[in-house]
Amino acid sequence: MELEANYQTADNFIRSAAKHEATLAVLPEYHLLNWVPHDEKFKEACGQWKEYLERYRALAKECNICIVPGTILELHEAGTEDEVLLNVAYFIDNTGEIVGRYVKKNLWGDIERLHLTSSSTDAHPVFDTPMGKVGMLICWDLAFPEAFREMIRQGAKIIIIPTFWTLADCSKAGLAINPSAEALFLDSMLTARCFENTCAVIFANAGGPPGKGYAGLSQVCVPYAGALTRLGSSAEGMAVVDLDMKIVEDAELNYQVRADLARADWHYGYKHGHEAKT
Repeated sequence: MELEANYQTADNFIRSAAKHEATLAVLPEYHLLNWVPHDEKFKEACGQWKEYLERYRALAKECNICIVPGTILELHEAGTEDEVLLNVAYFIDNTGEIVGRYVKKNLWGDIERLHLTSSSTDAHPVFDTPMGKVGMLICWDLAFPEAFREMIRQGAKIIIIPTFWTLADCSKAGLAINPSAEALFLDSMLTARCFENTCAVIFANAGGPPGKGYAGLSQVCVPYAGALTRLGSSAEGMAVVDLDMKIVEDAELNYQVRADLARADWHYGYKHGHEAKT
């Protein structure tokens, strides 16, 4: 709930990234407010989303850097009494223009479903950006390979995933088997998604104080190499990563996943570059 202080922290990191000649900065989900929907001031804070989106747009233009500002919670009036709360990821290019917007589709249990509105049956969009075709997912979306396939068949080669995923998201039964089960989940899924879709994944998760259950593990992941960098869980931080997209092209030549998806006789209910079968 430290809205302005969290924005200033993000601003400082983005300016530092720009000084390191980064072309894209990605922040975690819920980075401005955390997820505290029962706080009496939470909705009021979510109502300030336009101001902070515009500040990120101005920052992108000033620093000549593309920004995915994690997710921004947007409170909208849906009628005389109804309100709609959306969890939204934006892709802002280096001129300050919004070239992509994605509303979280797969909500995490009642923790989110009681408060957020999903994008439901809306298609997963893919955006033309200065770094090529990009798709975006948010946190729990990672668990659904169908989401990746839908974007891959539209030509996306980079998938960006702002996340707020903690070790405590595991059940008591799971934690009894492996206290780091969620870390295993994240590392396994991120690596698998890169290989099975011949794409790069930029994953930005929240980190925090030791003993608070943060998973961290922010990473840029590609086929063959896996994580090019991998932040820990116990501190705020930033990594600047050189992402060579030739790795993705070489992986496709080897595995031919996209080529198979584009075949006229493709045998599953989705295609690459074609309308999905019904």
